[in-house]
Order: sequence, then C-alpha cells, then structure tokens
Amino acid sequence: MRAKSSTNGRCNVRELSRKERTEFNKLQKRLRRNTGNAIVDYNMIEEGDRVMVCLSGGKDSYAMLDILLNLRQSAPVDFELVAVNLDQKQPGFPEEVLPDYLSSLGVPFYILEKDTYSIVKEVIPEGKTTCGLCSRLRRGSLYGFAQDIGASKIALGHHRDDIVETLFLNMFFNGSLKAMPPKLLSDDKRNVVIRPLAYCKEKDLARYADYKAFPIIPCNLCGSQENLQRVQVKKMLVEWERQYPGRTETIFRSIRNVAPSQLGDGELFDFTGLRAEPDPELHVPAIRMVNL
Repeated sequence: MRAKSSTNGRCNVRELSRKERTEFNKLQKRLRRNTGNAIVDYNMIEEGDRVMVCLSGGKDSYAMLDILLNLRQSAPVDFELVAVNLDQKQPGFPEEVLPDYLSSLGVPFYILEKDTYSIVKEVIPEGKTTCGLCSRLRRGSLYGFAQDIGASKIALGHHRDDIVETLFLNMFFNGSLKAMPPKLLSDDKRNVVIRPLAYCKEKDLARYADYKAFPIIPCNLCGSQENLQRVQVKKMLVEWERQYPGRTETIFRSIRNVAPSQLGDGELFDFTGLRAEPDPELHVPAIRMVNL
C-alpha cells in the first residue's frame, strides 16, 4: 500500500471557447445539482463523515471526486474526503497516473495494492466473463480498507444508467426485481455505501470528463467482451432512448415509485390476508323469493 497527501494546485479544464464555456457551466451546474439532490434525498453524507471516494481511473469516479470536492465548499455539514484506488496489478497499468493527478488536487489518498488480477485469471476460464469475480474481489478489498482508515461512508461512482441497467440485468438473468440502491448497508453491517451520482446521466458524465480532460485509465482486465450481458442491456437501453427520448429517466423514476401491492412478492405485501371490507353503513335489502 502506498499513501500520500499533497497540497499542490488544482487541475483546470481544457481551454474552451466562449460557447463551450457556457455549455460547460450549464453541465457542471446540472451535475452538481443532481448530485446534491441525491445526497440530500438519501442523507448520504452527514456531519463529521469521512468519505472514502473509490477511484478506478474511469470517467465516473473522476467526476464524482471532482463534484464532491466542489460541493464540500458550500455544504451545510463538515465532512472529509479520502481518495482510494485499488491497484489490481493488471499488466501495463500506469501506476503513476492517479498519484500524480491526486497530488495535483491536494487530496489525501491511498493506493491499495492487491493482485486480484492473477486470482481472476487463474479462476476464470479463458473467454469467460471476468467482471463478476473481479468486482467481488475489489469490493471485499475496499470494504476492508474502509475499516482500516476509519471511513464512515464508501462512495462509488455508479450513475443513473448503471442503476437502470442493473435493474434489467436482474430481471432478465436472475429473475429478481432489484437494482443498485443509492445508499446501502453492507451485509456485514460495517459499511455504508453511497452512490452520489445516482441522479446523473452517463452522457453528462462523459461530456464532463471530456471538458475536464481527466487522465482516463481504461479497464483492460477483461478486454472488450462485447457479449457481456451488461453490454447487451446497455445497447438495448440506448436503442430505446433513441426511439423514445426520456424512457431511461422514466424507468429510473419507477425504481423510486414502487407499489408492492401491484407486484407479486408475498414478503413485501400480504396477499394471502386480503379480505373485502363491507361498508357497515350500506343497507342491503332482503331478497324475497317469489314462486312463479
């Protein structure tokens, strides 16, 4: 493990034209507003929290850290941000990129070194999907490290589109109606996981990353794997959005507007106990039998 903190200058956005600057300002305000609303709606960050921001080197986690740093300046509560990257020892991984970037921000950070790459390659047969095992190993390492550094919250960079994709993945392939919650208590009850970007669109985050010129590190552990179930679901949703703009947002709203009585889970709603309740004020006339 490597740990470091620095107070060097902040990184700036790439040089923009006047029109681009206007568009960037609107985009930045929208992302900050959506993130702030998600934090408030789910009480994600509280007074005195030490938030461990998990950085993968992808656009979403970079944007999350950047937005949280800005929101902290005007937040009504005082909280601390600590950036953590898990170096999984993938061949060719540029180890200097994240430390250099985080040093330029002046953000306290840790680089946690765990060779999960070798484990994944040893366990998963060639050509099979590696993401499931990789994510479990990564999650276990990060959850444990959060305890080591005294983090009260773990922030992950999943956005609105990730949540909707997960909903359909579970429906289509696992036979369950669940997604990624904006806030989660881990199974061992020791960590609270938050997703501050839950209200943010992926396309907005992609544009923001381009404007900010984040030093993106691609994940090459699994290659392209075009047949991944998530890739196929993403393509489906992109096509739906092309044909019916706003559909993804409508689906996301449905996750926040659940009616258990209109589904079929007997654990969530007592279907077996349903009985009609007669109106005591309703007078039912007696029925006379007439012989014809």
